[in-house]
Amino acid sequence: MAAEAVTIPLLTPYKLGKFNLSHRCFQPNGQAPISSSDRPLTPQIRANGIDVADFTPPRRLRIEEIPQIVNDFRLAARNAIEAGFDGVEIHGAHGYLIDQFMKDQVNDRTDQYGGSLENRCRFALEIVEAVSNEIGADRVGIRLSPFADYMQSGDSNPEALGLYMAESLNKYEILYCHMVEPRMKTVGEKSESPHSLVPMRKAFKGSFFVAGGYDREDGNKAIVENRADLVVYGRLFLANPDLPKRFKLNASLNKYNRDTFYISDPVLGYTDYPFLEDIA
Repeated sequence: MAAEAVTIPLLTPYKLGKFNLSHRCFQPNGQAPISSSDRPLTPQIRANGIDVADFTPPRRLRIEEIPQIVNDFRLAARNAIEAGFDGVEIHGAHGYLIDQFMKDQVNDRTDQYGGSLENRCRFALEIVEAVSNEIGADRVGIRLSPFADYMQSGDSNPEALGLYMAESLNKYEILYCHMVEPRMKTVGEKSESPHSLVPMRKAFKGSFFVAGGYDREDGNKAIVENRADLVVYGRLFLANPDLPKRFKLNASLNKYNRDTFYISDPVLGYTDYPFLEDIA
């Protein structure tokens, strides 16, 4: 059998991210969420395809405030390690704050954090450096989605963005870079794409993880073709707590229910999917 493309939980990473598409009712003292820009986000259809989410227009971070945000990531990483996590994954994908700085369709700044590709990536790399210095680069990974357009966070040249970040991350010698496949441009939609993560895989010197709509067959293919060191599964793993075993046996999979992904019930949709041995 070909090498299995299965994520094995050797590490327990804690994800560090700031999701700054929000409403002021969720923010301290009712303040506006922060961003690289003050551009408002148009109302978005929620994952259920029915409800509409409205967002408070963000507040553009001032230059003098940015070091404090970088420090927030550093402290969060330290807290995660002290809480017993093996490492942290910096969330620089899918419209989170770091992504908003990197993508030119959001970042309209004219200072040292905007304009050129190098300037737009400065914030992300400052966070990587601060977190690596705090807990050790061998405990740090980062997730990036250069091709995605989640929450209107797209870029005019995603290939250049992904390649620049892959090359720049080598300086910090972090444990891994985790990138989302170009075919996952929007939430939950897998489509054909002429683009590839292979140039980023070749440029990055650490372990390279890929994610985005993988099943057993094409996950194995990615490993065999040396397009990744590891394939990451999200929705399939959520619905199949014994996913490695099911992949090994080529067993059928539980179907995930997207309607339960983001609800307040701590059990429904998170701990109630059956294991293979529980299925009659």
